[in-house]
Amino acid sequence: MSLSGDGSLAGDGVDEGHAAGGARSSAVLARDGGVAADTELDTGRRSAERAPHDGASPGAGAGGSRQARRGTLLAFLGVLAFSGSFPGTLFAMRGFDPYLVGVGRAVIAGAVAVVCLVAMRVPLLPPRRHLGSYVAISFGVVLGFPVFSGLALDTGASASHAAVVTGLLPAVTAVCAVLRAGERPRVLFWIACAAGAVAITVFTLGRGGGHFTVADLLLAGALLSAAVGYTEGGRLARETPGWRVISYALVISLPVTVPVTVMLAVTTDVRPSAPALAGFAYVGLISMFLGFVPWYAGLAIGGIARAGQIQLAQPLLTLVWAWLLLSEPIGITAVAGAVAVLACVAVTQRARS
Repeated sequence: MSLSGDGSLAGDGVDEGHAAGGARSSAVLARDGGVAADTELDTGRRSAERAPHDGASPGAGAGGSRQARRGTLLAFLGVLAFSGSFPGTLFAMRGFDPYLVGVGRAVIAGAVAVVCLVAMRVPLLPPRRHLGSYVAISFGVVLGFPVFSGLALDTGASASHAAVVTGLLPAVTAVCAVLRAGERPRVLFWIACAAGAVAITVFTLGRGGGHFTVADLLLAGALLSAAVGYTEGGRLARETPGWRVISYALVISLPVTVPVTVMLAVTTDVRPSAPALAGFAYVGLISMFLGFVPWYAGLAIGGIARAGQIQLAQPLLTLVWAWLLLSEPIGITAVAGAVAVLACVAVTQRARS
């Protein structure tokens, strides 16, 4: 370097320039690689968020199969709990007014929900952005279904009759899921839904002497109410645990259910007995709260429409409970109606998926 300082200095400058250029190139490559990696991660996250939950397995391969089985099992536990709702309501109404049973059960479940939320140290109220959905759940499964179904049973519908009429619930729930998700099912789906509606119509007209009864109209209201509540609850359970979904719906209903229950308890004839109290406890603790915990979890894991297939068993289970607990005869008409509805709803689920 001392002998040819200018040349050496010039050479060092070139080398340093190459080194600096290489460093800049490496930095650019590293930056571009990081951006590409971040882009791929973001794309993956967005794809996962856009992945359909209804009618599709949440995973693939063995993992997807395990998830599907888990969702089915959880949904079945919910259906098993719900299948005793009609007999439980009939037992409760032996000592309590039907309105008191329909609204009061939400107070029992709401008290349990508050205890669970406080014990788990989570907020007592849902996020404001989901408040509309929780209001829909409250009107659907906290108030609508219990009151409509209780009045239907009080006006003369048997548990087995109610079970067959509401057997179309999985198909109606799937329709609500389709409307909420903006999907376009195959024509076969709508044909099967129409066939199920025809089967229910024939059954109810046959039982009602050629015309719909008041109980049938009330059961239709219960059917629509439950479908809305199931759909909204299944959607929310994708990001919120199922027990919190039903807990929030119960808690936001307390300002209505508590005063109404107190008023009904004071103004109606209350004749508590062991069967009536047992029925009231069942619909308040199991039908209104515990059953929804696995049910909403199953809908979230397996998809609202796909996991809803397990609800096909609910009318048949209710027929068994009505026979065992209430000594209701299971006529061939009820069995035929339940099987016809089951077949139609099974087709809707196949077409939906």
